[in-house]
Amino acid sequence: MKNLLIVAAMMFAFWNCNAQTIQSSNYGTTGYIKSDGTIQNSSYATVGYIKQDGTIQNSSYSTIGYIKSDGTIQNSSYSTVGYVKKDGTVQNSSYSTLGYIKDDGTVQNSSYSTIGYAKGVRKEWAAVTFFFFRFN
Repeated sequence: MKNLLIVAAMMFAFWNCNAQTIQSSNYGTTGYIKSDGTIQNSSYATVGYIKQDGTIQNSSYSTIGYIKSDGTIQNSSYSTVGYVKKDGTVQNSSYSTLGYIKDDGTVQNSSYSTIGYAKGVRKEWAAVTFFFFRFN
């Protein structure tokens, strides 16, 4: 029994290290982002991917956008749709602020109202899932 508990605890810890939960403002789980960039909905179905090179793909592996190293977010035609600043400010292509990704994972709209949580998720990845692309 003791070994079973140890194995269960190790599996739980391993799973938590590999996927971060995306939550709504009322802490309901809306999805997951795994450390390899796989985006899953709340039922664990894969809805997209963010590759290490910044390529954003839908579940069919079609490229729908790009995250550049400077925080620029582009669509599949390489047109800029927005920016994610180092401080977590998220802007559209016209530099109007859409919201903020805080260091603790809190996601806020431009009025500083909390719209969700993405604790442990890269700011650019959180911005892509909350502000720029719809993953269904």
